[in-house]
Amino acid sequence: MKDGVNGVALAVFIFFFLVVTVLGFLAARWRKAENALHLDEWGLGGRSFGSWITWFLLGGDLYTAYTFVAVPAAVYAAGAAGFFAVPYTILVYPLIFTFLPRLWSVSHKHGYVTTSDFVRGRFGSKGLSLAVAVTGILATMPYIALQLVGIQAVLDVMGVGGGESTNWFIKDLPLLLAFGVLAAYTYSSGLRAPALIAFVKDTLIYLVIAVAIIYIPIKLGGFDDVFAKAGEAYQQVNPATGSPRGSLAPGDSAQWAYGTLALGSALALFMYPHSITAVLSSRSRDVIRRNTTVLPLYSLMLGLLAMLGFMALASGVGAGVKGYNGQLAIPQLFENMFPSWFAGVAFAAIGIGALVPAAIMSIAAANLFTRNVYKDFIKPDATPAQETQVSKAVSLLVKVGALVFVLTMDKTVAINFQLLGGIWILQTFPALVGGLFTRWFHRWALLAGWAVGMVYGTWVAYGVASPTQKHFGGSSDTIPVIGQIGYIGLTAFVLNVVVTVVLTVVLRALKAPEGLDETVKADFTADAGDPGVRKDAPVGAGH
Repeated sequence: MKDGVNGVALAVFIFFFLVVTVLGFLAARWRKAENALHLDEWGLGGRSFGSWITWFLLGGDLYTAYTFVAVPAAVYAAGAAGFFAVPYTILVYPLIFTFLPRLWSVSHKHGYVTTSDFVRGRFGSKGLSLAVAVTGILATMPYIALQLVGIQAVLDVMGVGGGESTNWFIKDLPLLLAFGVLAAYTYSSGLRAPALIAFVKDTLIYLVIAVAIIYIPIKLGGFDDVFAKAGEAYQQVNPATGSPRGSLAPGDSAQWAYGTLALGSALALFMYPHSITAVLSSRSRDVIRRNTTVLPLYSLMLGLLAMLGFMALASGVGAGVKGYNGQLAIPQLFENMFPSWFAGVAFAAIGIGALVPAAIMSIAAANLFTRNVYKDFIKPDATPAQETQVSKAVSLLVKVGALVFVLTMDKTVAINFQLLGGIWILQTFPALVGGLFTRWFHRWALLAGWAVGMVYGTWVAYGVASPTQKHFGGSSDTIPVIGQIGYIGLTAFVLNVVVTVVLTVVLRALKAPEGLDETVKADFTADAGDPGVRKDAPVGAGH
């Protein structure tokens, strides 16, 4: 790391940050709603976004600053295992093509704002709806915190905030200012702010990766030299484990872990509330279908992004530095390789890449609380205006909570909770996706399956140790019966499904009471222009 502040890079970073700040506040005037105090407007952008905006919004939502930092950092640390993110994003789009249009249709018809709204309407169970909502909030909080980790990595490399001995307030002031501004324009503009900023974010990311994948290998002597040097670095023995640091290709023993992590992550990605929020903001089911066919372009970008981990190794970033944080590898690579002005552009791409998803995540978590805790259990007669005000306030609290989390705890804690978040959110799949295709599952069986999956996944993850951590040291463990190492979340999901199916059979045999299903078959294929489906369907209709 260079001494002092990189003034040129910082100036470029600040310029782009100011641009997106202005856009964030102007977004309140973009597609201005007649009634801004309505959750459809503040939390879902009026359900009016077309294919172009939805593509950028979903891309900005799913491919975050932490993706930009963590995927190549995983390759930097362990090798090809870090590429699991590429096959999982390839798997996910055919999967969501089958169920997201159905979710959009039924949500549009009934005015559902969250996945928990749908679960409650489909199964007539406030308890199951609450379980899905709480899981979504718990899984989202550390995800927001990790966006802060991405910004911190950039600020550290630019030399902003001083060293470890600096007063904590001065050291963290840039981060506090960044999220203060984020909180202000999200409160003001709602989902329209990240939708507008996503254009800038994605343009910068594509530009930076296109330049990096050509320019950096040239400076390092070509891809042959990059792979050769990376291979040599992976052969070095890790003193903590006594084994080689990593490999250019996963060995036979790692294939189950690699495959189950990719599959489990694919199943989980669109269970996250922020993913669904972006989907429900689109104006028609055809918009969703078109987006699932073009979003794989981001997977191409992700593969190129992962290659930066090899380049960081080949360039010697962090080599010989005791206690070096691998999360700094890519920002440091940019600082070392790029001219200062373009390093600033790259840092801005990462920083803005944190602001967009953090805004959407906080809105999604706030909507869950408002609709499925506040309205269902505290104030059932809440007006649309009251719902919107509560959601705005909760979105601020969520951001503050994430900020406190990162500033007061070790970064590995946030990473551990994010690993848990993936395991947890996967347990909502049977209720959500199962409910989109069948009403056969019993609501009590779904709730029991969810509970078993949550408890098993958390318990097993707690027992996973690593060379540096006694608990929550990873997301993989031995799969029962099979005996191979695999993703804990997928094992918990299978257990969840087994419990749900078995109990459904038992409960149906006992004729246990089922909840009221407020949906009909035609709701799942309805479009915006169909009779009986209004574009301005009131929030809570049928809820």
